[in-house]
Amino acid sequence: MTVIDIPGSKSVTARALFLAAAAEGTTTLLRPLVSDDTEGFAEGLTALGYAVRREPDAWHIEGRPAGPGVETADVYCRDGATTARFLPTLAAAGHGTYRFDASAQMRRRPLGPLSTALRDLGVDLRHGEKEGHHPLDVHASGVKGGALTLDAGQSSQYLTALLMLGPLTAEGLDITVTDLVSEPYVEITLAMMRSFGAEVTREGRTYRVAPTGYRALTYGIEPDASTASYFFAAAALEPGRSVTVPGLGTGALQGDLAFVDVLRRMGADVETTATGTTVRSTGTLRGLTVNMRDISDTMPTLAAIAPFADGPVRIEDVGNTRVKECDRLDACAENLRRLGVTVETGPDWIEIHPGTPAGPVEIATHGDHRIVMSFAVTALRTPGITFDDPGCVKKTFPDFHRVFGAFARTP
Repeated sequence: MTVIDIPGSKSVTARALFLAAAAEGTTTLLRPLVSDDTEGFAEGLTALGYAVRREPDAWHIEGRPAGPGVETADVYCRDGATTARFLPTLAAAGHGTYRFDASAQMRRRPLGPLSTALRDLGVDLRHGEKEGHHPLDVHASGVKGGALTLDAGQSSQYLTALLMLGPLTAEGLDITVTDLVSEPYVEITLAMMRSFGAEVTREGRTYRVAPTGYRALTYGIEPDASTASYFFAAAALEPGRSVTVPGLGTGALQGDLAFVDVLRRMGADVETTATGTTVRSTGTLRGLTVNMRDISDTMPTLAAIAPFADGPVRIEDVGNTRVKECDRLDACAENLRRLGVTVETGPDWIEIHPGTPAGPVEIATHGDHRIVMSFAVTALRTPGITFDDPGCVKKTFPDFHRVFGAFARTP
């Protein structure tokens, strides 16, 4: 059995950075993810006047409940969706003029529903070029609060940003959601907000957030469940192989740990305890039809091992993957077809038929870290796979190739 220490969760680290910046006092984050996304978030906080001190296994953030410590700032959000969506929302609670921009890839990703919601709350927010996209200016004067309606069908991050804003408003927020994707990520948000002292309840489709502010604390970051999916998938794929990921057990916050339930349905042996999760190959991978709306970041992981199943693998309700770092649904289909696999797609589904992927093939990554890490699993059984941009894994796991390579060489 191989034990793999997975880096900290990107989702948890980003939320913790927001909450720490908003809290009264100094927060210490233990074992935060160190990657392009999280470093970009931390640098964005620094640009906004928050004091961030980074040590190898601990980041210390001095909170500013009143908002940014500067009256003007230019913030570059890199490729980070959490940075690009959370930091403008945090800045709105302060007082000043804050300009945000991002990479070309992030400029393509939508912000519209979040922008509309912030404007409904009275925030003076202006898009510099294309409406509903970066760049944008926030002319902040605090947020009173109140009731609003939100469509979070493209991204749960819109709802998360507004929920985290709620305790910083004068009167609190009532947010009624008309549509919601990736709901487990919202559950992460709620649990973390409560850890930092917030009062938030849910009644049907309405979330009520009291204007409590936040309290600083020492907060441990759990391993990234989406990143763990590549090692779990590899263990399920390779006969005789098993892997244990400590720190992702029965109390884990992240919904993407449910990916192991998909592997169990396909025939893998899965054991989750209070301290970690183990996946073992049984030598069989069965085809299946699975709704991955709530764990769509792991859709490419499943697509990458799907050709090795004994029947078709159909993944449904993943339309939101078309507006990620790239159109992941089409990217998976394109690369599988180049490997000689029969694939069918629709607006929000992909069906992959059994076959033996054949190289040599250079995977078109579209600069997307999850495409690289997913097809690295395919490469375990397919000699000759290379990547046109292997370095884009720096977004969430800069050391991925070394760690996964060592794992692949372990019997």
